[in-house]
Amino acid sequence: MTEHDTPPTEISPTEQAGRFARAREKQSMAILEDYVEMIGDLIAMHGEARVADIAERMGVAHPTATKAVARLKREGLATSRPYRGVFLTDKGEALANWVRVRHRTVVDLLIAVGVPQETAEADAEGIEHHVSRRTLKAFEAYLTDK
Repeated sequence: MTEHDTPPTEISPTEQAGRFARAREKQSMAILEDYVEMIGDLIAMHGEARVADIAERMGVAHPTATKAVARLKREGLATSRPYRGVFLTDKGEALANWVRVRHRTVVDLLIAVGVPQETAEADAEGIEHHVSRRTLKAFEAYLTDK
């Protein structure tokens, strides 16, 4: 160990398992959030979000995007119309807006502490999904006080 390393803190197996379970749950939700945000962006740009466009923008195969859209529909976040594409429900639109605000806050904080814009945008894509509301409020307070 170097002088900068800290020894691991002893936690109970139950607490550790809970942390990993929360991380897996957040990862699953992160995928939904990314799709909802992308669908909202496509609708804003083109008036609708076609599955082919969603797949292309997300960098996934068409069947993967189709599966994700089916999950969004089951969760009440999206609807689709034959030959028209995918649309967000009110619940989906609210989530997309929340994701955008959270993303901007994380990016703004990273920039405020000296991270270059391009790096902040890229890093925020991962960080934003794992930030608790309490931490996000602390980020917002820091940015307000700055």
